[in-house]
Amino acid sequence: MIGQLRARRAAGVILRMIQKGKIAGRAVLMAGAPGTGKTAIAMAMAQELGDDVPFTSIAASEVFSLEMSKTEALTQVFRKSIGIRIKEETELIEGEVVEVIIDRSVSGVGSKTGKLTLKTTDMETVYDLGVKMIDSLNKEKVVAGDVIQIDKSTGRITKLGRSFLRARDFDATGSDVIFIIYNYIFFYTNFDFLRDKFVQCPEGELQTRKELVHTVSLHEIDVINSRQQGFLALFSGDTGEIKPEVREQINQKVSEWREEGKATIVPGVLFIDEIHMLDMECYSFLNRALEDVMAPVVIMASNRGMSTIRGTGNIKSPHGMPIDLLDRLSIISTTPYSTSEMKEILKIRAVEEEVNIDGDALDILTKVASETSLRYAINLISTSYLISQRRKSSVVEVGDIKKVYSLFLDEKRSVQYLKEFQDQYLYNTQTPDQPGMEVEST
Repeated sequence: MIGQLRARRAAGVILRMIQKGKIAGRAVLMAGAPGTGKTAIAMAMAQELGDDVPFTSIAASEVFSLEMSKTEALTQVFRKSIGIRIKEETELIEGEVVEVIIDRSVSGVGSKTGKLTLKTTDMETVYDLGVKMIDSLNKEKVVAGDVIQIDKSTGRITKLGRSFLRARDFDATGSDVIFIIYNYIFFYTNFDFLRDKFVQCPEGELQTRKELVHTVSLHEIDVINSRQQGFLALFSGDTGEIKPEVREQINQKVSEWREEGKATIVPGVLFIDEIHMLDMECYSFLNRALEDVMAPVVIMASNRGMSTIRGTGNIKSPHGMPIDLLDRLSIISTTPYSTSEMKEILKIRAVEEEVNIDGDALDILTKVASETSLRYAINLISTSYLISQRRKSSVVEVGDIKKVYSLFLDEKRSVQYLKEFQDQYLYNTQTPDQPGMEVEST
């Protein structure tokens, strides 16, 4: 990221507190003008947390567009942001494949049977195979020399790699394979062993008990227990409203798991953009929800100054949020970018969009960004590249920037255009004492 050093340092402190589990149930407000990197900092925090920590991102306006009550929508995103790390023990069979024998009837009628020989450094055992296990072995392309793991409860087969004891087979066939490729004769077509990693042959008993850890969100558990189709409801997306009784039972069960040491709570992160779009009912819910024992870390973002709180009529407050909620928040402010920072951001964005832009054009684009907005200048990168392609050039030059600048208006020039031609628009009203313009449309 470029710039916003103070905001990034503050976000780093919040991040370390999240990782140490010392900020659960607290909230952070990222306040700043539009285009100052509030969402970018939040996304960077999510990537830094890793995949094991739940992260949910919504725009506040989504709460009003879902087919459920506002408080239910907020409850669901809260519980999506709370993870449960569940520990369970399972029996596994882990060993190196010595031999796979599959018997098929001569007539082709009847089920297949077979035998699988597995070994460790201490023992060797032969297992009888049914149809499902044979299909699983074929699907995983298991051959002699592979080290595999079989879950006894589900029958799932996982190929861990090739045994180091078979490494000499690779050394012996390596030159022959190169020779065959060099002469364009492919007598041996199974090169899977070239991509497999080599692992040690397991030691001790073939059957072992291992502790597996799964991380799921509270919302996923809610959906599974509130729908007849169970976990399949997660794929349909239509979760609907969930009864409070179901959530109370799940909370009680999770508490029991925690006391027994079977599960731990993983407070995640909920990012709510455009927080000023919520109304008083939602703010009251947030005040209460943040006091819950299993509340996630809530990061909010707003680009409003002194504005009216939605749902109150004419009560104004900083960032359009109630004072009692603001008092709970750790506020991180973002400041406008400097000219040098804008230039660096535009240069990086041009590289990301695979646009080659010369130095003079970049200087002009930076000047446009400082006089209008950074977002407007970023939008001109791809459009100016299309203009350069029309003149058969792969480099964006000053003329291309000037061309697209004249074609696409920024916010200030658009307002000036409306003021100049306001009489030609329908349903236009402008009060004499108001410097800006209001456009009423049907």
